[in-house]
Amino acid sequence: MLQSADPKGVLPGEHYLDGDWACAEGALAAGCRFVSGYPITPSTEVVERFSRRIPTVGGVFIQMEDEIASSICLQGAVWAGRKAMTVTSGPGFSLMMEHLGLAVMTEAPCVFVNVQRGGPSTGLPTQPGQADVMQARWGSHGDYEIIAVCPSSPQEAFDLTLLAFNLSEEYRVPAIVLLDECVGHMFEKVVIPKAEDIQVFARRYTQQAKDDYKPYKVEYDGWIPGMVKAGDGYNFHITGLTHDERGYPAMNTQTQEVLVHRLVDKIRLNADKIARYEEIQIEDAEVVVIAYGITSRVAHAAVASARAQGVKVGLLRPLVIWPFPETRVRELAQRVKGFLVVELNYGQIFYEVERVVAGRARVNLLGHGGGTVHEPEVVLDEIMRVVRA
Repeated sequence: MLQSADPKGVLPGEHYLDGDWACAEGALAAGCRFVSGYPITPSTEVVERFSRRIPTVGGVFIQMEDEIASSICLQGAVWAGRKAMTVTSGPGFSLMMEHLGLAVMTEAPCVFVNVQRGGPSTGLPTQPGQADVMQARWGSHGDYEIIAVCPSSPQEAFDLTLLAFNLSEEYRVPAIVLLDECVGHMFEKVVIPKAEDIQVFARRYTQQAKDDYKPYKVEYDGWIPGMVKAGDGYNFHITGLTHDERGYPAMNTQTQEVLVHRLVDKIRLNADKIARYEEIQIEDAEVVVIAYGITSRVAHAAVASARAQGVKVGLLRPLVIWPFPETRVRELAQRVKGFLVVELNYGQIFYEVERVVAGRARVNLLGHGGGTVHEPEVVLDEIMRVVRA
């Protein structure tokens, strides 16, 4: 179901963009033609860019009255046939959690962008943080799985936003782009390919006859129902309640088991296929640093300094942070001495690494409450502490 990007939505060539603008361009290249949002630092530039660009390609941006309205109206756009996105930061992301769960339950493919800042509450609006990664995974209630990507540069803000849209369509699941303030406001060169070189995952519509259509009958890959859009003559019912193949509420444990099992397994059983990560000097590493987003850039500098001193250390950088690349971390735990998790919080992905390593190697945390990034020298000192342990 891959196709070339719509050339109207692509600005090919080399650009000097910040991460927020690059994120908007990635969405446009992916075919996003509807964005709803409410201004909030440090994410507002994403929708500002989108609002200026969207009239040129055919689409809609709506500034809603708040984040709750923003996160529900994009789901209406999905059922009207649009690829859709909403954009926010920490406090707004908290308000959107109910509708993240609704998008999971109704299998509405869409993208939530969260440009993270220091918290909790209103916290540090103009400063970086990475304390929303567990909220991205577990913030809504009930059993579910989502996909979340974590760029570390404006280039990756473009690339991974495009990937988030593609994965959301492939698995009919909401996907989250977890930027941070530093990456969002950092200007760097961004190379946007020509439209014919950009692969976009097209929405998979139903092959059922209109008279026989069941909105949640599995049609693709053993997991995924085919979609329809309003106005095409199909009758369909969409609800956040436990529902059967017809989309009608079915309030019994048997239907719940079948439905939720499928919602979970379509991601869990494809986790290794979905996983994306970068490895730097892992081959002979005795210590592995795990970092993501802006923190991975600082960690990379520290790893280079440690290598210059003869220390066998490498960097594992998740690009897709949910589902977590646990197969690779488990493999590394069989042979390395220890892991150092560096993140702008006081322990979130650290606990995921601990869970996966399961005592087979040492796991240290170098946490930071946000507002600033780690100093490379501090990361280097912690690497040496793990090596000496």
